[in-house]
Amino acid sequence: MHALELSDVHKSFGGQAALRGVDLQIAEGRILCLLGASGSGKTTLLRLVAGLERIDRGCIRIAGDTVDAASGRAVPAERRGLGMVFQDYALWPHLSALDNVALALRERGQRDAAAQAQDMLRRVGLDGLQQRRPHQLSGGQQQRVALARALAVRPRLLLCDEPLSNLDSGLREELRELIGAVVREHGLSALYITHDHREAFALGDQVGILDSGVLLQLDTPRGLLAAPCSERVARFLHALGPWDARIEGAVCHAPWGAWERPPGSVAVAGARASVYLPATAVELAGAARRPGGATVEARVLRCLQTPQGVEVHAQLHGVTVPLRSADWHAPDSRVTLHLDTQQALIYPRTAQPGDVGDSTTRTEE
Repeated sequence: MHALELSDVHKSFGGQAALRGVDLQIAEGRILCLLGASGSGKTTLLRLVAGLERIDRGCIRIAGDTVDAASGRAVPAERRGLGMVFQDYALWPHLSALDNVALALRERGQRDAAAQAQDMLRRVGLDGLQQRRPHQLSGGQQQRVALARALAVRPRLLLCDEPLSNLDSGLREELRELIGAVVREHGLSALYITHDHREAFALGDQVGILDSGVLLQLDTPRGLLAAPCSERVARFLHALGPWDARIEGAVCHAPWGAWERPPGSVAVAGARASVYLPATAVELAGAARRPGGATVEARVLRCLQTPQGVEVHAQLHGVTVPLRSADWHAPDSRVTLHLDTQQALIYPRTAQPGDVGDSTTRTEE
């Protein structure tokens, strides 16, 4: 049994398709992060699961129970057994943190609601702050109250709608880790909506890419990064490229030279292809030569000092490549790069830069 199952789900507003034939499943005890830009349809999908909108076609099941089908009646939102964490916290301003959490339990007839609420607030790091009202808490603390409230009712499924987007980066990482730890501690399943790549890949057992209402790919974080199913997905995941290439048998001819293409790459022999490299496949070459791959020269466009170290932006055959460096490199100087060509992503030459989700940076000359 799946915690959540969507089968061929369609939804339109005013004749404009918001979701087009979405199929996905969340296994019990797993977190699925749905990643997409603004307007991709991810919030619409969450609202359908929550019962705030009706589907036009398809079926939605929660823990095996059909909660919405185009041919029948929908189960009301309050009877779906859900917990929800929103971007704007949605706390009662006149109630204390304790009462915000306990209220949901009292509505379900829990006699020891206050004790359960206090225990859940302790679990999310708010021990000692139970009597504070929302305006007396920071944004991060308010979101912890919202998380405690959602988890206290032991939902069949937790829905998170961009819950960390209003917080600064350091606090986002802290609360992201907290959400993952508490959800897994309770053995819950969660659908987590975000536009933040780092958030999705750090938190999700599975990550789905949604674009223009279409679920392009759903996989584990490692599987998704290692094998984007299309050029469109590769660009959305910030793979570097594209470089024009030509395939001849097992050899790929790219601008930096010929090399043996990875097993399983899909480009047809004799055809033009587009080559991308994950960021992990490109690095500044050290004094010791690494075996395999390709060693190439690139021109430095600019060099930035960041809290994480020196960031170099170099141009490699028309594509801007960001790199980490221990040293400063002057603009227009040359650097030597090592390319791990076995990580290369090769696609038939069809899509062009500028498609939806394109994150490619071309020449800056």
